[in-house]
Amino acid sequence: QVPLVESGGGLVQPGESLRLSCAASGIIFRFNTMGWYRQAPGNERELVAKIASGGTTNYAASVKGRFTISRDNAKNTVYLQMNSLTPEDTGVYYCNKGNSPYWPWGQGTQVTVSS
Repeated sequence: QVPLVESGGGLVQPGESLRLSCAASGIIFRFNTMGWYRQAPGNERELVAKIASGGTTNYAASVKGRFTISRDNAKNTVYLQMNSLTPEDTGVYYCNKGNSPYWPWGQGTQVTVSS
């Protein structure tokens, strides 16, 4: 199993930014496409961004142009820079592999965007 620990969430106002981090243990991290997922209250978990081992990125339409995913394989860490946040970005953010089968999910980090 590969523990995933997300951090960096918080309460921000619309238009502000946050940077999320996800630390993973184990060397297999670097060979996997990694993704950031969001689960808003009452909604299913959705993929918002993913990054391949070589650095190719993909984004959900709702965050494209505002969010940037990156990774540091030496640190086994993946990041999500979130700019121009809106209330619709509120939710618990998780990281995991970019496709199934998934590793066990971490606890996530709460992002709340509210004025």
